[in-house]
This record gives sequence, structure tokens and C-alpha cells, in this order.
Amino acid sequence: MKNYLAGLFMLVALSASAQVYKPFKVNVSVGYAKPLNAGVSGGFLVAVEPKYGLSDHFDLGLRLESAFVARGITRNGNTTTSDVGAFGSYLITGNYLFGTEGIRPFLGAGVGLYSVASGGSVTVQDGQTPQQVNFVSDTKFGGMIRAGIKTGHFVAAVEYNAAPTTDNTIGTTKISSENAYLGVKVGFDIGGGRR
Repeated sequence: MKNYLAGLFMLVALSASAQVYKPFKVNVSVGYAKPLNAGVSGGFLVAVEPKYGLSDHFDLGLRLESAFVARGITRNGNTTTSDVGAFGSYLITGNYLFGTEGIRPFLGAGVGLYSVASGGSVTVQDGQTPQQVNFVSDTKFGGMIRAGIKTGHFVAAVEYNAAPTTDNTIGTTKISSENAYLGVKVGFDIGGGRR
């Protein structure tokens, strides 16, 4: 047993000394969030993502993001929006970086929880009768895919967020609201990089 533990320790020590990069970094980003529901305006997003490099090409991370946008539903071809909506996401992420120097393209994905919040309700004209639209808050499982570039510590990316659909109400009728959004962001990594 002692020989096994000594061998394992030597293997870990050799792999650590062979690394030519610093594995831990934290990405901080800001950007534009555009809901994919037609007729709904975009807003802004902020994100923090601690990452650990398993190799010089693959990072595992935890993305914490808030996107502030209008939320909307479409009924009979008309779109109704609330004043404000917010998407909070807590995703386990993975990125694969191509190349080793200069401008490095990357692809990534993530899965986890999306918390969908709303700034209340609005009144719409439904035929001759005004109807109250109640935008609900909910937390559901969702996912994200991304593509971007990294040069030095600067990072730029485009992300498709498959935030889950929620059920809102107009009067007593349930109407589904698509919450998927596109994020375009720029930021920088604190830490990481070449030794």
C-alpha cells in the first residue's frame, strides 16, 4: 500500500511540474443580452466564471451570470412585454481551446439552473376587455453553448442560453413564454496563463 501511495504521489508531482500554464483563473465579463422572443428588447448581462484548467486546452468552470432584459409573450401575433425580467444562471461549464499561442478560438457548453424573475405584471387589451398578464418567476434546468476567442487574458464570446420556458397567465389562460436569449460578451481572465 505504501508503494502505491508513493507512486501516486510521484505521478501527481511530475504532472504538476510538467505544466507550463497556471490552471486557476476567474473570468469577469459584461455584455449584451437579447431575448429570442420576437418583439422583445435586449438588455445587459454581467458574469463571473471561476475556471480550472485540466490541461492547456480544456477548462472546467462555474458560470454565475445575471441578464437583465424585457420578458415577453406572443399571443395571436401580438407581443406583450413586462417592464423588466432577470435571468440568473448557475452553470457547470467546459471550454475547449484550440492552438497554444496568439489568438485562440474556443468552443464550450454548460448545464445547470436558470432562475427566471419578473418585474411584475402588465395590462393588455384582449379584444374589448383589458386583461392582466402575470409574468411568473421560476427556477428550472437549462443549458448553454458558446464560441469565442481568447488572446492573452482578453476573452470575447457569443453564447446561446437555452433558458427554460415558463407559463404566464392572461386572466385565467396560461400562455408559455420563451426565455432563451443570446449573450454577446467581452471580459478578461484574472490569473491563469503561461508560467
